[in-house]
Order: sequence, then C-alpha cells, then structure tokens
Amino acid sequence: MFEQIGYQQESPSVRNSFLAGAYELRNGIPAGASPKSTGPDMIRAMSTDLWLDFLAIRLDSTKAEGVNFVVNLRTPDSGEEYVVELSNATLTNIKGFQAVKPDLTITIDRADLEAVMMGKTTFDDEITAGKAKFVGDRKPYDQLKSMLVQFNIGFEILPGTKADTDKPADAGANPFEQKPPAVNAISD
Repeated sequence: MFEQIGYQQESPSVRNSFLAGAYELRNGIPAGASPKSTGPDMIRAMSTDLWLDFLAIRLDSTKAEGVNFVVNLRTPDSGEEYVVELSNATLTNIKGFQAVKPDLTITIDRADLEAVMMGKTTFDDEITAGKAKFVGDRKPYDQLKSMLVQFNIGFEILPGTKADTDKPADAGANPFEQKPPAVNAISD
C-alpha cells in the first residue's frame, strides 16, 4: 500500500518517504555502511555559514530554553565575520557583521576551523596551540557545546520497523563535529 502511494506522489521527498517506509516494513532498517560526509574535501567545500547553520540544526532547543548569548566569529585568513546569536532557543548567524558588545569573540583562521569541523582537533587544542583566541566570557561556548545533539540515523520511517534505540549516539570528543553514520572498511 505505501509503495503504491509513493509511486503516485509528484514530490520526490514525499515519494521517497513512502518508498523508504514500504522497504522498512518489508525488510527492517537498512544495514551497512553509509557514505562518509566528513572528509577533507567535503569540509573545505562547506562554507562557514553553512557549518553554522548545521550547528543550529543540531541544537537541542529544550536545552537552549532561556539561554541567550551573542558571539562574534572571525576568520582572518578568509576575511569572514559572523554574529552568532542564541535567543528564543534558536541559533542564528549573520555573515558580514560583528556585534558591538558580544559575550564572546572567537578568532580562528578558516584553515584551522576546518580541522575543528572534521574533528581532528578541538577549539581548546587550537587555543593551546595559539591558533585560536577567545576574548570575553567563555560560558557561551561551553553552553553551546552542551546543547548540541549527535544525530542517530537509525531511526524508523514508519512505526513497526523498530530502530536500535538502546544505543545512544556517540557524544565524541568534539561536540562541533557530527560523527559519520557508519564506517566503510573499504575506504578506511
């Protein structure tokens, strides 16, 4: 039934949802290696504002309730400036601006930020190495780290295809990095 409904849909996203649900009802949650999306080429191609948007998607709004802060982010080697604001349990960013009185200003070269985005290092490691600088109250950074969710892609599309919910997503050492969904032994 879901398969037939899927074939009748004009919208690709709706069609794919129905077809994926039909597949899961017949076969269960698909297993196997997923494509890795955190490789160096992918990260270099991702703009800083896209990465900040991705962090906003990973924000747990229930943990962010009542928390407000403004952070300036500067990447001197690429000349980018951002205002990153958390208010109303929503993380937003504006490119090309700096807040007059931010709670925190983070300065890091884009090349060094890419290492943080890939999970090869952390902001704290970059500060220790002299590659990043925090000016102001560190609290917003620590709050943001504690509010980010690691996605678990083993969720069910339709009820009845129970995912393995006993296994929580790995929090990892770097909360700003989204862990890859699976490891492909062939490419590693």
